[in-house]
Amino acid sequence: MKSSLPPSWQLASLIAAGELSAVQALQACEQRISDTDERVNAFTGRCHARALAEAQAIDQRRARGEALPPLAGVPYAVKNLFDVQGEVTLAGSKINAGHAPAAHDAFLVQRMQAAGAVLVGALNMDEYAYGFTTENTHFGPTHNPHDLARTAGGSSGGCGAAVAAGQVPLALGSDTNGSIRVPSSLCGVWGLKPTFGRLSRRGSYPFVHSVDHLGPFADSVQGLALCYDALQSPDPLDPGCHALRVDPAGPGLERGLEGLRVGVLGGYFQEHASPPAREAVALAAQVLGARAEVQWPDAALGRAAAFIVSASEGGSLHLADLRTRADDFEPLSVDRFMAGALQPAAWYVRAQRFRRVYRDRVNALFADWDVLLAPATRVPAPLLGSEWLDINGTRHPCRPALGLLTQPVSFAGCPVVAAPMWPTGGGGLPMGVQVIAAPWREDLALRAAWVLQQAGLAHLKPAPL
Repeated sequence: MKSSLPPSWQLASLIAAGELSAVQALQACEQRISDTDERVNAFTGRCHARALAEAQAIDQRRARGEALPPLAGVPYAVKNLFDVQGEVTLAGSKINAGHAPAAHDAFLVQRMQAAGAVLVGALNMDEYAYGFTTENTHFGPTHNPHDLARTAGGSSGGCGAAVAAGQVPLALGSDTNGSIRVPSSLCGVWGLKPTFGRLSRRGSYPFVHSVDHLGPFADSVQGLALCYDALQSPDPLDPGCHALRVDPAGPGLERGLEGLRVGVLGGYFQEHASPPAREAVALAAQVLGARAEVQWPDAALGRAAAFIVSASEGGSLHLADLRTRADDFEPLSVDRFMAGALQPAAWYVRAQRFRRVYRDRVNALFADWDVLLAPATRVPAPLLGSEWLDINGTRHPCRPALGLLTQPVSFAGCPVVAAPMWPTGGGGLPMGVQVIAAPWREDLALRAAWVLQQAGLAHLKPAPL
């Protein structure tokens, strides 16, 4: 069974043309969630009354002959670390269940509402975003729609699974060390981790203040670009938002590879990839005309520094609860939070000093290249409960290993589109390719991704639900 809704960008056009009502689109979306989520477990909460009111408002505007905004009537859902007015922001934790409901929507939820999108609910995640598999003890694991015995990835696993299952065409998630790109890869959907500081984080529950990114998941490149453009806005009330202007990416997709210099990351990114991951990159490179191998500087050190910063800031943020409510934390992550809280301050300071030098070395690559390609994950989706992965003859702990290829990139802050590929060596499961661009050049990554989609190489497949 597949979703009865057309792709997000077509859906918005149909609603604007009056060929489908926003209420009808919402009903189809909610029926799909009801039919599938008992098996997938992507949703932790639904907001039917709000969704119906938003859909009806769009239909009323169309009936009055008003011009509709770009995502009018398109259903979406958010990782449950986004504030939704009147709802408790769980961030995957039962500790937060005792908090007061949010007084206002998160800034990006406000942006989606202004663009006409219809919010249908909140999505499962690793507790406090510290994980790569969404095996949440409090709310249950999220299952990969392509094989329910496997992980959907994390920490935005509910986002990836909901789009892959056809429950919603769009979702909003977060990415610190790979939490948009890993679920996108394992679930076979499109994801965008924007430049660090591009989108406001106001109204989202943090994991690592100095590394957190927010961004969209989508069922197509066009939907990803539409959603990203809707989210863009300077926000003077969020000190972490560095965007001073809006740079629309959607209208430029059709330019494709015009003038783009595309390279393939070698070294670290090849050595730590499985054969199907390398196959996925090779297929993308062939379509994009990428022949040269490029070396990403200090990738292993970048990953190590990202671990130190994540552990330290994460542990510090939750120190009070770790002292008094340690037993209420997620068993899969509480030890890492505690270890982070005990890290020497000198480690954190040294990691942040290295980050500045590291970022400069990475950005220097883009004097010669516009887009760089790398695997998003080392392997297809592992089985839920897996503790170890064997990669190229080396045994790795499963959960942290899923971010091995994403952490060095996000620590530098570069924008990345995760493109869903289907290598023959993947056993019928998807694997993503990271399409990486220079800071503030999301448009270039989206253009290259559009070429992969137009070639029929990167795309969604209906989940066998």
